[in-house]
Amino acid sequence: MIAMNKYMKTFALTGKEKMEIQERPMPEIANDTDVLIRMIRVGVCGSDMHYYKEGGIGSQVISYPFTPGHEGAGIIAAVGKGVKHVAVGDRVAIDPAMPCGHCDQCEAGRPHTCRNLKFLGNPGQAEGCLSEYIVIPEGSCFPINNRLGFDEAVISEPLAIGYYATKLAGDLRGKSIGILGFGPIGMSVLLPAQVQEPAKVYVTDKLEHRLKIAHETGANWTGNPDETNIVLEINRLEPLQLDYVFECCGKQEAVDQAIQLLKPGGTLLIVGIPEFSHWSFPVDELRRKEITIQNVRRQNGFTRPALDLIADSTMDVTPMVTHHFPFEETDKAYATVANYEDGVMKAMIDFSAGRYDD
Repeated sequence: MIAMNKYMKTFALTGKEKMEIQERPMPEIANDTDVLIRMIRVGVCGSDMHYYKEGGIGSQVISYPFTPGHEGAGIIAAVGKGVKHVAVGDRVAIDPAMPCGHCDQCEAGRPHTCRNLKFLGNPGQAEGCLSEYIVIPEGSCFPINNRLGFDEAVISEPLAIGYYATKLAGDLRGKSIGILGFGPIGMSVLLPAQVQEPAKVYVTDKLEHRLKIAHETGANWTGNPDETNIVLEINRLEPLQLDYVFECCGKQEAVDQAIQLLKPGGTLLIVGIPEFSHWSFPVDELRRKEITIQNVRRQNGFTRPALDLIADSTMDVTPMVTHHFPFEETDKAYATVANYEDGVMKAMIDFSAGRYDD
């Protein structure tokens, strides 16, 4: 193990929309299969905004101060004596999920709903990765080759969610699909969906710069629900209606639109996280159309497949990253994303400025 300082810097939430740099003891390897990671890049996620603005997501309520962040990549700085799959100096993408591996859910192939799950940046589970160093099990580390930069490694986290969502939907080839909400998660659905060659992809968002990215990324049609009756327009273009709709913004109005856009037997996949505690559904239309509702819970083992898609040049994720901030300006990054400022899509926190190369 290389020589380490006794303390490190972390960026903590100290209240709603309040953040500050704090000094904390260096984390230590406690288990034989743990690794110490020197963080290089951290992405700012939409779910981070719930913690930033509201102080929690549902039952997951912050006790301040708390370090957020779960989209990360870095360099292995030290390893436990039982680590087998990574080594000091490896560049790695991080899967923030830390399942127990032995509960009924893990044994059923559902580690994403593990009964004892710990997840980076989740209150009551684990502090996040907005620190100079973190300790995490080696099973959450995925080595990346030299063709991938740290930005791309970080994007594997939201991309894995979108990839998993498209696999839950099933065969999208030749199907007509809708993506309601085109932030990073909406884009993370679009990119792997395109690999399956759907017939048409309809994308909606209230921000014009995001619709522009959607169009440039391959959406067949884009529309702003504040300016266009998207249900009327899409149903006019698709008289038989859509096979699948991915709700990616966590808005009740988007769910309402999805039900009106889906054909009988269609499927609504809920990927977005709402600010409220209960969805509402129109029972008559839902029942008469026999619509399937599928919730999507995180990555479920799709981090490596997502990294492979990027590494193989199957998809270009670079348009997702619009902003970089040095670690010392993390509070500015969070405020920018929270307020949708400056055409932001995905903001990255850069620990490496002036210190390391990508």
